[in-house]
Amino acid sequence: MRAAVLHGTVGSLVLTALVAAPAGGDARGATPGRAERHGVTVAAARAAAEGIRFGKCAEEQDGPGSRECGTVTVPLDYARPDGKKIQLTVSRTRATGKNAKDGEDDKRRVPRQGSLVFNPGGPGASGMHFPLAGLLPEWKRIAAAYDLVGYAPRGVGRSAPLSCQDPKRLLRGPSQAPANPSESYKKKRVARAKAYARGCLKRSGSGLRHFTSLNNARDLDVLRAALGERRLTFMGASYGTYIGALYATLFPSHVRRMVFDSAVNPDPERIWYRNNLDQSLAFERRWADFRAWVAKHDEVYGLGSTPEEVLRSYERVRARLAAEPAGGKVGPGELQSAYLQVGYYDDYWPRRAEALSAYLKGDPKPLIQQAGPQPEAVAEQENGDAVYTAVECNDAPWPTDWRTWNRDNTRLARVAPFETWDNVWMNLPCAYWQLPRQRPLDVRTSPGELPPTLILAAERDAATPYKGALELRRRLSGSVLVTERAAGAHGIGGGANPCVNGHLDAYLLEGELPARSEECSPHPEPKPASPGDRFRPRAAQRAS
Repeated sequence: MRAAVLHGTVGSLVLTALVAAPAGGDARGATPGRAERHGVTVAAARAAAEGIRFGKCAEEQDGPGSRECGTVTVPLDYARPDGKKIQLTVSRTRATGKNAKDGEDDKRRVPRQGSLVFNPGGPGASGMHFPLAGLLPEWKRIAAAYDLVGYAPRGVGRSAPLSCQDPKRLLRGPSQAPANPSESYKKKRVARAKAYARGCLKRSGSGLRHFTSLNNARDLDVLRAALGERRLTFMGASYGTYIGALYATLFPSHVRRMVFDSAVNPDPERIWYRNNLDQSLAFERRWADFRAWVAKHDEVYGLGSTPEEVLRSYERVRARLAAEPAGGKVGPGELQSAYLQVGYYDDYWPRRAEALSAYLKGDPKPLIQQAGPQPEAVAEQENGDAVYTAVECNDAPWPTDWRTWNRDNTRLARVAPFETWDNVWMNLPCAYWQLPRQRPLDVRTSPGELPPTLILAAERDAATPYKGALELRRRLSGSVLVTERAAGAHGIGGGANPCVNGHLDAYLLEGELPARSEECSPHPEPKPASPGDRFRPRAAQRAS
């Protein structure tokens, strides 16, 4: 399942506005060939010579601030750098130089430190809106010192976009989402997964095989060169941390500073099938956190005074929608998709609870508004789904026997029913993928090989479970982990926790890290919403 695409606080703003050869020897594990290493060298040298011609952003990318946009050219296949090329879209705001620490009247200029490149996750998410983060108070100090750079990875948006089906299919509904699917339902989903896998190849062609995490990491080095940076300063969130981890392994001497926010477990044995099993289990725990919060505010929502009573209220809503979809649009499938967001971000909790409460009191409008289809977003959603599928299916071996999926997830659903089967249906096309699979790279650096790096993680993160951050810290020598205890937001850098943000600022601005891993107290829980309160939804996110 795709984890929500990480923007932290940036998502709210967006929707309301808002080279050289790899150093350090051969990569371990699945060793990339000499041809690919040479291809990166060639492509990065060309990009350094050409640079990026920034200009006005396309109309649909316009927003507040002073963003400028351009493109960088990369090989489709790094083993053939003189072969087919694709272009990746890039956006930027220049460093403001304004001293945000000492107040508006401080005229001292902040020295520019170069470009900060951000990847929000996915696979399948675009970072083109990231430069708007500089408008937020939490990011102004960083925006003073850095050009903020976002980009759309290969396959995403205008960057050689992928497609697997007609986007209009996403508007068909309402749909079911049984927690205990029957054998006949499973057979239908298997057939749909096979058709989807065929559709990816038919609509996107055999070049689909080159949409991989390793190529995303190589693209990042070409982007670094095109920006004129000798070494890369990078922040990746969710799946973006995996791109960063691959980059650190392939190009350790090209790293200046690197932040991993909500880390994917990079263990090759968990890419990607086992990571998704871990994710389903973690979502069950976070779903329980949401229900406990709703129960705590029973006087507001009337959904039950215990988590178990709140669950029964949710199941009553699910049963009614199965019999009669709300507004003819929202069935159990749409309900499931909407309430999955509470596992990512607790700022969704008040409005999701309000929608359940209103529905059971006879008013379906809030639920329809929050869970109903959004025709204006279907093309972007279909593209994101296609990129997610292509990258994860290409990256690693997957079980090809349905009986393995059925066995593992039947067991898991007994203890984690909330998300298990929907996670299966999201990933099942990988069982029937018709293109070669790679063997995941063994992410690892030796002492002194990589500059110190910063890992940020919430202890109860569902989309990227906490043990992934522990594993990444173990594999990247010299890395330091900052943990937000007893919290579960997905993507915490530049968000609601001043302690976390303090460590982020200190690292990016001064290169300072704690002597050892640190803990931050959790940010405050959300307050119950009152009817009519304004809600700013986050940008849709993805990641494994």
